[in-house]
Amino acid sequence: MSRTVPDEIRKPPTGGQDDEARLRELGYQPVLARRMGGFGNFAISFSVISILSGCMTLYGFGLGTGGPAVMMWGWAGVGLFVLCVGLALAEVTSAYPTSGALYYMADRLGGRRWGWYTGWLNLLGLLGAIAGIDYGAALFTGAFLNLQWGIVPTAGSTFLIFLAILLLHAVLNLFGVRLVSVLNSISVWWHLTGVAVIVGALAFIPDRHQSAEFVFTEFVNDTGWANPFYVAAVGLLLAQYTFSGYDASAHLSEETSNASVSAAKGIVRAIWVSWLAGFALLAGLTFAIQDYAGTQNSATGVPPAQILLDALGSGGATALLLVVIVAQLFCGNAEVAAASRMVFAFSRDNALPGSALWRKVSSRTQTPVPAVWLAVGVAALLAVPSLYSATAYGAVTAINVIGITPAYAIPIYLRLRAGKRFTPGPWNLGRWSRPIGWTAVIWVGIVTVLFCLPQKSPVTIDSMNYAVIALAVVLVLSSVWWYVARRSYGTPSAYGSAREEAEIAEGIV
Repeated sequence: MSRTVPDEIRKPPTGGQDDEARLRELGYQPVLARRMGGFGNFAISFSVISILSGCMTLYGFGLGTGGPAVMMWGWAGVGLFVLCVGLALAEVTSAYPTSGALYYMADRLGGRRWGWYTGWLNLLGLLGAIAGIDYGAALFTGAFLNLQWGIVPTAGSTFLIFLAILLLHAVLNLFGVRLVSVLNSISVWWHLTGVAVIVGALAFIPDRHQSAEFVFTEFVNDTGWANPFYVAAVGLLLAQYTFSGYDASAHLSEETSNASVSAAKGIVRAIWVSWLAGFALLAGLTFAIQDYAGTQNSATGVPPAQILLDALGSGGATALLLVVIVAQLFCGNAEVAAASRMVFAFSRDNALPGSALWRKVSSRTQTPVPAVWLAVGVAALLAVPSLYSATAYGAVTAINVIGITPAYAIPIYLRLRAGKRFTPGPWNLGRWSRPIGWTAVIWVGIVTVLFCLPQKSPVTIDSMNYAVIALAVVLVLSSVWWYVARRSYGTPSAYGSAREEAEIAEGIV
């Protein structure tokens, strides 16, 4: 990767200019509708993090990969480090509030190759997130059908439900960012209320609860690996997977008012609110476990559904499962919005095959319609291995983590390397910028290695971690495509050239 830095790192606009002037100074002609406020921007990242999606869908993974102790203490520790990543990323977002987000920041701070690889990693992570979120929603929908009508979920039926959910999210995103913003705002209150109701019901209704010693110290290892430290490290996937997707605030910055402040605040607020609420949710579930082995081997296919069933009975479990499923649908919808904006922005800078198509914007809704369809289409392909492998879902979630997490660290590292040549935006960390930034970079390096490792032993075709293969394929393809597209790829010069603006205008259909 090239280490050359531009002779002059472009300074971000001052806080007094309006959003459209800021975007033009960063080199882009505004074409997306700026109809999202500060709360809506926070809401999209909070919805993508979605503790009712990440915590619930990987809870079964956590039960056998370290058990309650790793889930609880891992959540607390990972949340702290992720907050450092979010704070450092928010500072760079404030300086460069564009839909391209991470790759645009890397391009401006480090050069074209840094931007290129950051963009491909970010795109892999976002598409993996759609697959992970919506497949998780399909699993929970299958559990709901099992509780309600006794339908036994299979790999085939789950995949069909997954495709239906993808289609729903594509259609919802075609109506424009105003609907997306409204749904995300509803999502915030749905998540917080849902967590309160679930934790409250599990605290007061069951006759028996696990002890605090069990919840915070019980270690369970069903991985086949003998080393407890290795198992605990792999078990951090539950928390790290859930704490991803907060770059959505940055990707929607071109559709947010006062973006250089609102997008930065949206990232940080989404993380700490999720951190607190997620700890309460995990504690509520774990205290309410009635039968550990029965929970792991639930006929529903979803361990949290079994906890609800054992603790609350069929009626209560069915009702709360619906709460979780709706939250997961909100989450997937927000992730499709973020991923489609990334596809649009990357295509706007001619980085994808067929960029001229993917950057087209509807004149009626000001939405990048082809980008939406590409995002859900690739997500569908990523989940195909779930038809053949029982461990594929864990691999899909790991694809999300090892794709998107390094993409968070690259602009942070480049901002640190730039030193005083980086001019912060109106939202910044001041003297805390360097210690927080280096903490974030080191943490990302650790978790990227962790989630390329095998999760089960012995390692077989069924149990191997396909995430590392997906990462290798994307890096190889992006390297090959670099030599094809490197002459046409590039972020624009300040205010954009007449040719660039004409090309963007032609894409509004």
